[in-house]
Amino acid sequence: MAVIGILAILLVLVLLWLIASGVRVVQEYERGVLFVFGRCRGARGPGIFVVPPFISRIVRVNLQTQAVPVASQQVITKDNVTVAVDAVAYFRVKDPVASVIKIQNWYNAAQLVAQTSLRSIIGRHELDQLLGERDRINQELKIALDQQTESWGVEVELVEIRDVGLPEQMQRAMARQAEAERERRAKIIAAEGEMQASEKLGEAATMMARSPGAMQLRTLQTMSEISAERNSTIIFPIPVELLDVFRSISGVVPPDRPAPTVAPLAAPLGAPERGGPGASGPAS
Repeated sequence: MAVIGILAILLVLVLLWLIASGVRVVQEYERGVLFVFGRCRGARGPGIFVVPPFISRIVRVNLQTQAVPVASQQVITKDNVTVAVDAVAYFRVKDPVASVIKIQNWYNAAQLVAQTSLRSIIGRHELDQLLGERDRINQELKIALDQQTESWGVEVELVEIRDVGLPEQMQRAMARQAEAERERRAKIIAAEGEMQASEKLGEAATMMARSPGAMQLRTLQTMSEISAERNSTIIFPIPVELLDVFRSISGVVPPDRPAPTVAPLAAPLGAPERGGPGASGPAS
């Protein structure tokens, strides 16, 4: 009886060991691809499940999004400019069975595919497009990678070009171009400001010409502002009409104005005209 009891205990222990060896636990972010006698039986998980011991194998596949860096490489653009470009791609496994069966190591393969696709896409665009239309180029990279990784059960979520390294000569040329562009914009803005200011000044002059009192008030206001600055010299504007009066008095006539007519003075009554019949000649 003792031997039978020992054998029963040993049998129970062996059964427990077999059951324990067949128990698998898969995390929430994982899936376990089950192989029995080398044949795929699909994906299991998440959670705990039992598989046939000794004849089965579990391959765990991570379903989390993984960032795959794309190493920096020299790429020639469409306009024959050599740039150093690096990027990062975000992949996620959507079919665990295909990612295990159809590709040996999808992570390394995705890196190589991303490098070749990056070189191909960049070569189709010019440098200005690469610098100014980066979002569109990222979308083209995503579509190109999706077409190649879809059969692996891997989905491309996002592709981002991180850095574009330009040659030193190109950087200096772009800096000069940017400086010239800023100067052009500054001159245009200054010219527009001058034009608007001249228009406003013309309108103000027209309004003041209609109302002489407004001109006098403006003159007084200007004198008040000048006196507040403690200047020793004040230039007072004199109307042109007043200058014409002074010129007419002094006998200086402006070239664009008619000469003033002065009436001759009448001779006194009873006085003979000079050189007339009543004039007395010289004494003989």
